[in-house]
Amino acid sequence: MTLSADRLAALDAFILDLNRASAGVILPLFRADHGLEDKGAGKNLPRDTHAAFDPVTEADRGAEAVIRKLISEHYPEHGVIGEEYGEDRPDAEFVWVLDPIDGTRAFISGLPLWTTLIGLRHQGRPVLGSIGQPFIDEVFVGHAGGSRLVAGGQERAIRVRECANINDAVIATTDPDACFDGAERGAWLQVRAAAKLARLGCDAYAYAMVAMGKMDMVIEAGLKSWDIEAAIPVVEGAGGMVTNWRGEPVGPNGGQMVISGDRRPLDEALVSLKRSAK
Repeated sequence: MTLSADRLAALDAFILDLNRASAGVILPLFRADHGLEDKGAGKNLPRDTHAAFDPVTEADRGAEAVIRKLISEHYPEHGVIGEEYGEDRPDAEFVWVLDPIDGTRAFISGLPLWTTLIGLRHQGRPVLGSIGQPFIDEVFVGHAGGSRLVAGGQERAIRVRECANINDAVIATTDPDACFDGAERGAWLQVRAAAKLARLGCDAYAYAMVAMGKMDMVIEAGLKSWDIEAAIPVVEGAGGMVTNWRGEPVGPNGGQMVISGDRRPLDEALVSLKRSAK
């Protein structure tokens, strides 16, 4: 079934409702007693692995629960894939892909760089997404019709910026020591050495900054579907690109990823990244 403009508009409005509902759960727990647990405890993983400390809070679980409740009330035929509560009808025509708090490490550290990621697949393809940061009152929403920033009761269109080459690029990744294996880290270091500036620890907020035209590229690895799918329509709707490290579309299971606002630095970065592509 084709996704009509009217139906997309209704879903676009609904994704803002989902952001408001999740913010109502999360914000009272930010910089407060958030009920921290470590999902990595007892797994006997080396302490230098990214998964060794895997925090989750009452905010993560409560936000995903309220999002799922609203989806079931308004669109009971839709499927859901979420970080905290798993899959429900993942082969449905419409499937919501949720990360209630992307950047839980930032959240528990009191840093407002965490985001709520809400994406929607239609017939297996990401068609609508949002990146929300309610503490600073920002929701970035995107689809094929364009991307926009909703903030302070106002909306404005956003667009990626031009970047002639990697030497002019501002790039980002979350944590190269924890998120990349040896070969991946080597590829990252090659790209970083060529770039003008690199920023670390921004999680999915960096995706929004590429869409907004403030940064040029984000390079990540080891992602799950809920880490990236919401960002694809936001970045592409703003004129950017999302690929894997081979320059191909990112699959439904995540993995290695590059977001870029301009094709030219992306092509240069892929020269290094393809050598470590999986």
